[in-house]
Amino acid sequence: MFTIDHEFDASVVTLIDEGNPVLMDDVSIAIFDDCVTIEQYNPRIDKVEKITLSLRQIKDLQAAMQLPEGSYRLVRRKD
Repeated sequence: MFTIDHEFDASVVTLIDEGNPVLMDDVSIAIFDDCVTIEQYNPRIDKVEKITLSLRQIKDLQAAMQLPEGSYRLVRRKD
């Protein structure tokens, strides 16, 4: 399950784990104009952990999900 909220400066997607009996904490993904942040509460350290990805990294991740194992470099076309 997931939710989508459009806030002033970002769109926020929250992923809610409905899987196994041992559920993971919700994942919050905030999409800004220049980056994407991913946050999840870590009960082992009692803190929310956060990573920030550039839009280029997000595009690379999107491409990686469609490719087999290996090392790649995306070539951007100059329009």
